[in-house]
Order: sequence, then structure tokens, then C-alpha cells
Amino acid sequence: MTGPDALLTITDLAKHFSGGATFFGSRESVRAVDGVTLSLGRGESTALVGESGSGKTTLGRCVLRLTEPTSGQVVFDGTDVLGLNRRDLRALRRRMQIVFQDPMGSLNPRMTVGATVREPFEVHGIARGKAADAKVADLFDEVGLDSSLVAQYPHELSGGQKQRVGIARALAIRPDFVVLDEPVSALDVSVQAQVINLLVRLQRARELTYLFIAHDLAMVRHVAHRVAVMYLGKIVEVARVEPLYEQPLHPYTTSLLSAVPVPDPTAKRNRIVLSGEMPSPRNPPPGCRFHSRCPHALKDSRCETEAPALREMTPGRFVACHYAESPMEQRC
Repeated sequence: MTGPDALLTITDLAKHFSGGATFFGSRESVRAVDGVTLSLGRGESTALVGESGSGKTTLGRCVLRLTEPTSGQVVFDGTDVLGLNRRDLRALRRRMQIVFQDPMGSLNPRMTVGATVREPFEVHGIARGKAADAKVADLFDEVGLDSSLVAQYPHELSGGQKQRVGIARALAIRPDFVVLDEPVSALDVSVQAQVINLLVRLQRARELTYLFIAHDLAMVRHVAHRVAVMYLGKIVEVARVEPLYEQPLHPYTTSLLSAVPVPDPTAKRNRIVLSGEMPSPRNPPPGCRFHSRCPHALKDSRCETEAPALREMTPGRFVACHYAESPMEQRC
């Protein structure tokens, strides 16, 4: 899943958190991310989708080393991210940034928003004083904020304004790659479209590479170039947007897309309701991790014992399902 235009390559990445002791005294581990391989094309937006608890946010944080991975490899533009010492990693942070889900929780309530956006310039020795103030004013204008807001504190701004401040702070040092961790899920619906349009415009203008973590597949279709579907710590399907939405190959992707609302109330929908809850990452099922909830008509004992490999079906399209080749009419 790599190519000559890949800016970021993730190989067999894992993050296991230590759990509590069991009744017999042994300690369980939570396999939040369990062997993920994925590449992100330079200047592209790759959406990472899945249910809550699938490991999306942990993967994004591991890529940036905000959370230290258990194993695997992350290569950013030829640099082994996991092999960097603290000083070199700090230098690389100028090229890799993140926009968090909760704008209020990610901003310092004791700092004005102008000081928050100015801070990266000072930390990295880019600008100080009036030069930094001018850059802050330019950034505010770029993200659609009035420059008069620089003296305001986070609690004085709306949710959409706070998230624009978070975006401005992430873009302050002109990164090449940005992790967007559900950047609009905490916002009012009326504001979400505005922020999404802003992110799309910034991506094109600055030629940014995005890892867009989301659960809203309807929104993702208008933002991403590619989609990676994650389930219980593993990637189960990767494809360009249009082929994935028109003909999903993995039954989990099919079920997610069946729940996407359509604007036509008269349209007939074949909604797939999955049975049960997602298994615990403390004790993932053997074989295919989706088999306990899978509605595929051809599901059999092989699915329960043999984990499917993430294989390339057509150029650039990958799926982890033993029966991905089966015709659509054989799917539930």
C-alpha cells in the first residue's frame, strides 16, 4: 500500500495498552491498534472511518507520537518517525500537526486566542513581537476570523470560532501533514458545513495532506480522496471514494454505508442492522474480527479461525475479507 507519491507510510503499527489484572493474576492488554498498514498520498485527504472504539484516534496519535506505539513503523517523507530522539521529533513537529475534536478542551483557557496562535511562532523561533502579531492577523483572516478577536479568551467564542482558532494554530508553522480528529463532531450542524468547506479550501490552497478521522460517512464523501475503514484495531478496506461508496467490498463497509441518510424520503433503503456490540479489544475474536457480527451470506467456519489478509483486489483497492469476490447479490 505504498507508492512513489506517499508522504506518510504506516507499516504494521500496533498500540497495546496495559489492562488490569484478571481473576487469575495475569494482566490483559487492550489492542487498540493491532497491525495497521496504510499509506497517505502527498496532497491527498485520507478519511479514517469506523465505529467508536475501533482505534481511529489512537492510530492518529501514534502517527504523531503523541502516543508511543507498541511496535511497527511510521515513515514520514523518508524519515523514520519512531526512531527520532526528542530534539529531532520536535523539529519534525513543524511538518506534522493535529486539530483536536474538542475545541474548548484543546485551548488554554488562561491564554487569549491570539496568544495561543502566536505561541508556535515563538516556540519554533519563527517570529516574535510585531512580526508574530502580523502573522497571527494573517492566519485569522485565512481561517475566517475577525482580527479583533485576538484579545478574546476561548470561553468568549462560539464553538465554530474556537475550532477555527485550533485550525489556525495547527497551520501556523505551515505543516505538510495534519491529523484532523473528528474536527466537526462537537459543533452545531449549522456550523459543520462551514468548517468542512474551510478545511477543503485550506487543503487545496496549501497542498496539505490530511488524515481525516470521522464517523460521518455522508460528510466524508465530500472531503476525502480515499477512505480507510477500521474495525477493532485493524483496517478492513481501503479505496478511492467513489468506488467504495458505489460498491463496497467488505460487509462492514456495506453496513456502515447502509446507515448513511439520503435526502430523498421516498428512496428505498436496504438498511443492515448489525447484531450485538463490537467485541472488546481486550479479547478480540479469533479469525476475522468481524465474523461475530457479519451478515455476509457466505460466512463460514473459515471466518472464525483464519484472519483474512488485507489484499489488493484492484489497483489501489484493498480489502480484508475471504469472500470479497462474491457477487453483491450474495451479500445480505
